[in-house]
Amino acid sequence: MCGILGTVPAFKSPQFFERALNLLAHRGPNGSGTWEGNEKEVLLGHRRLSILDLSDSGKQPMHSERYVITHNGEIYNFKEIKKELEQKGYVFKTQTDTEVILAAYAEWGAQCLQKLNGMWAFAIWDKKEKSLFLSRDRFGKKPLFYAFVGTAFVFGSEMKALVPFLPEVKLSKDFQWMKENLFAYEPTDKCLIEGILRFPAAHFGIFKNGKLTTTKYWDTREHLHEVPQQYSRQVAEFRELFIDACKIRLRSDVPVGTALSGGVDSSAIAAGIAQAAKSNANNGDWQHAFIASMPNTPLDETPYAKQVAQHLNIQSHVIEIDALKGIKNLENALYHFEELYITSPVPMVQTYSAERKAGVFVSIDGHGADELFSGYDTFLLNAFWDCGLNPFAIKNILETYRGIVPPFAQFKKEMVGVEHYFQRVSGSFNFKAFMPYLGSELKKAVKQNTTAFNDALFKLFHTENLPTLLRNYDRYAMMSGVEIRMPFLDHRIVSYCFSIPWTSKIRNGYTKTLLRDAVSPFLPKEVIYRKYKMGFQTPIVDWMKGAWKEYFLNLINSPDFSQSEWIDAAIVKKQIENVLFSDVTYREGELAYAALQPYLWEKAVLNRFQLIWSEINKV
Repeated sequence: MCGILGTVPAFKSPQFFERALNLLAHRGPNGSGTWEGNEKEVLLGHRRLSILDLSDSGKQPMHSERYVITHNGEIYNFKEIKKELEQKGYVFKTQTDTEVILAAYAEWGAQCLQKLNGMWAFAIWDKKEKSLFLSRDRFGKKPLFYAFVGTAFVFGSEMKALVPFLPEVKLSKDFQWMKENLFAYEPTDKCLIEGILRFPAAHFGIFKNGKLTTTKYWDTREHLHEVPQQYSRQVAEFRELFIDACKIRLRSDVPVGTALSGGVDSSAIAAGIAQAAKSNANNGDWQHAFIASMPNTPLDETPYAKQVAQHLNIQSHVIEIDALKGIKNLENALYHFEELYITSPVPMVQTYSAERKAGVFVSIDGHGADELFSGYDTFLLNAFWDCGLNPFAIKNILETYRGIVPPFAQFKKEMVGVEHYFQRVSGSFNFKAFMPYLGSELKKAVKQNTTAFNDALFKLFHTENLPTLLRNYDRYAMMSGVEIRMPFLDHRIVSYCFSIPWTSKIRNGYTKTLLRDAVSPFLPKEVIYRKYKMGFQTPIVDWMKGAWKEYFLNLINSPDFSQSEWIDAAIVKKQIENVLFSDVTYREGELAYAALQPYLWEKAVLNRFQLIWSEINKV
């Protein structure tokens, strides 16, 4: 897990390039390296976060006779691929996964990507062909940006490292659309800075003779397969697959931990790690659970997390999130974050910072389960299509929907509509009586055996919600030099989960049923079968009314705020004041913060990018 940077050709001085590379030092605090072609046809850079083979032999850029690679990420099954390559005669000098990628590319070319199980963004320079091969993992866990500057091509792990190479730093022409569509722009090539583009997930590219050609190498829909019809067999198969996904993610030469919230997903990960470690003689130092505590807020799940850690005999580190410290450091966190989002990064940043300070550099976490199993309330309603609008099935779906919302005042107001539906169905069990309360599109969906539920989750996973969350957590952790590994993002698990029917995900009033039943033998029942979902979020309403109130009052009453061209200051001020002084829902607090984001982004990111550009270009 590192930071990468490169240019084709090497059109800037090595000193200039080094300064740009060092803007990624937080991603790779353990060292840096550069490599330049003999004829200055390429310049590659790497900031290293040492996870595998901590010796100097693991340094990058890494060379073979023909190829040079700079790599950000981890290939979890590198040992298995290495063994296969050794049987073909390859000899390895290091214990790294990066050397395995080099050999795999030499043997199979772009087809090697199909063999990789992991997360990555890497570039391989072909000395013979004078071409650059770029690739990003299947689901976009690792970031990769690029830009064309005249006849040169520049790529890197974060926008800040590309900024010095641009002719100027200005907002993207798509900025207005992006700030209005916070969950929609990450899966596109659009970026907030004009001239910078986002390399697509599940693609590889070849840059040669001044032209970049990209090819999609992975589509989950092409990797679906038959699963047992019997639910109990599905549970057993998934359990085995899940534990193996955890097992290969324990491969590390540094301590490993997990961010444990006490919810279903993070508790399942903790259980999966514990089970995987039992069958792994070289499991290393993994027994660390980091629990973010936010006392006196509805988002605090510390008791559940502690219960899980105690049950699994894992050492727990309780981190009391400091709201005041968070607001003081907010601008610096937003600079590292680089993007726009609906809530603050404070709890997440402090959690991974605490992991780093405790000497834990790898965090195995539960991201992706919501999008695979429908942890979000509104997506449950897509199951109406699949059940043929059967009133008995609808009642079960609505009961599930009803139970997922947290039992707190900030969230209950948003359940009025579903309670109305539920009462109608419960009272009549009559399809005809229920029809007037459904939208016109749902009325057309009276048919059996559809896949609307999985189709909705597929979009959520690949093109809507998850790409944004993966981006976010990469930044939250990497600004402290911590690597996040995600067993639910194992491509074998993703293919399996989109191959099973919706009835394996929603059963008996519960969401995520397959997951819950698979890990239930290892966890307390009151944790794994707790219905309502909290999520790891900022308690934005509580903090804005409390510890952050003075900050926001000063902000919205400042001349700088009222003159900002990136927001409608009068409207945003009213939204913020509504949160500060009125009884609002969590969603209203979130929307107020999101409306303020462009102004905060201008101060923390755009202004600093422009300063960096001026300093490095000595303007």
